[in-house]
Amino acid sequence: MLNRLKCGALRCSLATVLVSFFLQSYGLSVSRPNILLIMADDLGYGDLGCFGNDTIRTPNIDQLAKEGVKLTQHIAAAPLCTPSRAAFLTGRYPIRSGMSARTEPRVFIRTGSSGGLPPNETTFAKLLQQQGYTTGLIGKWHQGVSCKSRNDHCHHPLNHGFDYFYGTPLSFLNECQSGKDSEISQQLRAACWSYTHLISLLVFTLLLGNISGMTSLKWKAIAFVAVCGILFFITWFSCYGFSRYWDCILMKEHIVTEQPIKAENVTFKILKEAISFIERNKQGLFLLFVSFLHVHTPCYTTELFNGKSRHGLYGDNVEEMDWMVGKILTAIDKEGLRDNTFVYFTSDNGGSLELREGSTQCGGWNSIYKGGKGMGGWEGGIHVPGIVRWPGMIPVNISIDEPISLMDIYPTVVHLAGASVPQDRVIDGKNQIALLQGEVKHSEHEFLFHYCGAYLHAVRWYQKESGALWKVHYVTPKFHPEGASACYNRKICPCFGDGVTHHNPPLLFDLSRDPSEANPLSPTTEPLFNTILSHTERAIREHKKTLTPVPEQLDIYNIIWKPWLQPCCGAFPFCWCDDETDSNAINIQI
Repeated sequence: MLNRLKCGALRCSLATVLVSFFLQSYGLSVSRPNILLIMADDLGYGDLGCFGNDTIRTPNIDQLAKEGVKLTQHIAAAPLCTPSRAAFLTGRYPIRSGMSARTEPRVFIRTGSSGGLPPNETTFAKLLQQQGYTTGLIGKWHQGVSCKSRNDHCHHPLNHGFDYFYGTPLSFLNECQSGKDSEISQQLRAACWSYTHLISLLVFTLLLGNISGMTSLKWKAIAFVAVCGILFFITWFSCYGFSRYWDCILMKEHIVTEQPIKAENVTFKILKEAISFIERNKQGLFLLFVSFLHVHTPCYTTELFNGKSRHGLYGDNVEEMDWMVGKILTAIDKEGLRDNTFVYFTSDNGGSLELREGSTQCGGWNSIYKGGKGMGGWEGGIHVPGIVRWPGMIPVNISIDEPISLMDIYPTVVHLAGASVPQDRVIDGKNQIALLQGEVKHSEHEFLFHYCGAYLHAVRWYQKESGALWKVHYVTPKFHPEGASACYNRKICPCFGDGVTHHNPPLLFDLSRDPSEANPLSPTTEPLFNTILSHTERAIREHKKTLTPVPEQLDIYNIIWKPWLQPCCGAFPFCWCDDETDSNAINIQI
């Protein structure tokens, strides 16, 4: 597959490459750029105008694509946010850092849990910090907070190379907005209610039996069962009944400033903080990672955009996010930083298909790609939009059709900052600056491995010589109901157990001819069928040799709620506060 140059950009693209070549040929160094990384949450590949959507208005992101490079084969390392973001930050498959789960759920669901991005992982922020960059994270983290005590903050962004953090350590969940159904562990909550009812029924039956003389149990035994039932109810309800107050929080650096989040102001606060960071650090080099809460459920949208789109609340939220991108880029321009800022825009994973209110679809659109968020190796969950802009240094208004991973941003920005990637560990990402500048035609990636939690579901093999892009599925989720395109009987598709199908022989697709993964190949329809499987299985064996055992950060012990780890701005358990003293001063015009 070749890079498709659009007609209007040809001369500018050639000039850019020639300038870069000239500077390097004569040993002239290009000044290190500022780095602006923007990541949306659960944005579908087809939700942007520049990626084919003709009904949701995204003029600012579309303009960004015209001014830079659009990545059409841009692949996340996981179909869910926590593992995908861990891979993005470290340039490594999440299984290498223990950020992949063998059980459900596959993400952190409580701020008071002990799991998180291990302190011995080296993020790109830490490497750029060592190179003199001022580093900031504004928005969503979702990589854990503390390990052993409430204030050790071993997983906190400030312990992973960021000089400044403002945002939520978890995510923007349904429970963060009053009146929304809980998003966390619905099946577990339902099971807890069932057990509570059973215990209540047992106590009632024992009482009735003793009173009627049908049983002769000691009253102390019945009282003991009743007390156990009450304690069980208090324990699980305290874990989940108050999640809005304990898990929907805003932090500034190490301090909780708002608990719970006031959804009506969070958009302006994130935007204000991002612009303020740019203004404060305009005189020196900076790395700013803007990690949007948009467009994750509950898709809270301010009055400025509520009801403005043709796609309900989700469309409104996408259009509001585009407006935020425009404001941030305007701030870059206003400070005269445009030509010396490397800008990157993406999503952590594909849009969610199971998110519905009644018959209304509340998640994103993944274009022609099959599946969505959480679905292992299907393209819809891992094929995400990607845009890069660096004026004067990379071509404008072109598309690159080569496989590029979210993990590639790690070695790419590290290289731009003049640093080197760690040599004491495997880095799976590839430095793609030569590809972005048009100096090479092909991505360095040959095989990409697609995990669902800790389970390998699929493998992608790019044959550069022929242009074929093979995809082998060993495991796929079972859609429900039969013939559907998602797991509508669950909140999200599973990775293992009776909710998946193991394929023997595996499913094989040629994505270069069948990007929708609609027509699996067979030995009859593809003469190279067995050869492709043989090469892929050899690559898997080599890949697994590079994996070393590490503590699992998403096992049951590490994801359960631990009261002694709960971030709290008051006297626990009464964690309610609003220290955002300047919240009423937020005044950002549309």
